[in-house]
Amino acid sequence: MTLNDILGNISSFIWGPWLLIPLLLGTGIYMTVRLGLIQLFKLIPALRLSFFDRKDEGAEGGDISQFQALTTALAATVGTGNIVGVATAISIGGPGALFWMWVTAIFGMASKYSEAFLGVRFRTKDSKGEVSGGPQYYLQRGIKGGFGKFLALFFAIAAVLASFGIGNMTQGNSIATNLETTFDVPLAFTGSILALLTLFVLLGGIKSIAKVTSGFVPVMIIFYIGGALYIIGANASMIPTALGEIFTDAFTGTSAVGGFAGSAMIYAIQYGVARGIFSNESGMGSAAIAASAANTTHPVRQGVVSMTQTFIDTIIVVTCTGLVLIVTGAWHQSEGGELISASTMTNWAFSETIGPIGGWIVTIGLVLFAYSTILGWAYYGERCMERLFGRRGVVPYRIFFSAIVFIGCTQELETVWTFSDIANGLMAIPNLIGILVLSGLIARETKHYFRHDPSLKASKEEVDAFMEGHPGAIDSYERTGR
Repeated sequence: MTLNDILGNISSFIWGPWLLIPLLLGTGIYMTVRLGLIQLFKLIPALRLSFFDRKDEGAEGGDISQFQALTTALAATVGTGNIVGVATAISIGGPGALFWMWVTAIFGMASKYSEAFLGVRFRTKDSKGEVSGGPQYYLQRGIKGGFGKFLALFFAIAAVLASFGIGNMTQGNSIATNLETTFDVPLAFTGSILALLTLFVLLGGIKSIAKVTSGFVPVMIIFYIGGALYIIGANASMIPTALGEIFTDAFTGTSAVGGFAGSAMIYAIQYGVARGIFSNESGMGSAAIAASAANTTHPVRQGVVSMTQTFIDTIIVVTCTGLVLIVTGAWHQSEGGELISASTMTNWAFSETIGPIGGWIVTIGLVLFAYSTILGWAYYGERCMERLFGRRGVVPYRIFFSAIVFIGCTQELETVWTFSDIANGLMAIPNLIGILVLSGLIARETKHYFRHDPSLKASKEEVDAFMEGHPGAIDSYERTGR
């Protein structure tokens, strides 16, 4: 049995029907009910707060603005999962996998809100005065006793491991593969440049990362979506058929790799959920680390801002990729008697529709997506290293992380993706348990906040006034992170 076979068996168990899939969906559904369908009723004001207001006037306690925290989290999520991950899910699970990615995203928005809320609610500051927050802190500070500490340390270790997979090797591998395919750029050359650029940005810390991501994340998303919408429009006659395949195959199953109907349906669910969580990271707890660094007047406000990340990532970007693959037939296209690989499938779809420039759009988009993900996940990993080893672990981590970028550019994609699935699952398990345990606190404070500020327009003074005396009011320690 090969290493990849062993990793595959572990991944299948973690992402199987008896562990993470029901835990992810169950937590999302449960929090959706407890929060009163927050992802539906508060989406519009959340989008306004995220992209038009961009920051809370007079807010305190963080290192970056709400918008920068959102773009940092988007940088970490809008990556190869939106291109290669979607292709992998559909090539193995069929068009129905896209449906299960939607389901994961819709309920995942409630999970994303909950973890971002907790991240701000229980954040603290390290010895250098930089904000630290996320499951590695709120699991221990919110859940008293040894159990909370165990969950927090388990998450921190898993997150450091995951940062080298989902946030590093998979991204570098996809960048290098596509640059080699499109422009004949040697893998080693790509790895060297990426490693040096990554180290240069990381040495500036979260403020440097936030400046980079807030500048080009919106541009890269619009750039890629523009190309995808053009292809979907050019194949508009196929959209009804594509939608029919998505909804039908979600419950019957049609897999490009073959198999009987029941197994194909299982593939659709398993790969749809796994790649969905890989793409939007809802329930993993990672986005809470970025959310914790934001200047905000209340955890609820940053929670709804972070919630829009899942909407943008999956409902918009992933949907565009999925429809492109289905309407063009790329998901079951063969060359030389073999199916097109997931790493080049989207490139093929773009190129077949609009010529060589289509391949350039995908390659450039993927490079931007993947590089931004590397930066975002580097921050997640270093905050968990800080939790485990203090400030002394941060700089060595940044150097080692940058070196691993080079290694990722030359590895087998299948092994890297399997490792990433395992690491993602190990992160999600303690975080989802924490959300469920702390669900009462989340629901209670959220309902109290929206009772006084349903449109998310209250000033800092107004928030302080209606939170004063509330049993769940945040004291000065938790508000500022000191």
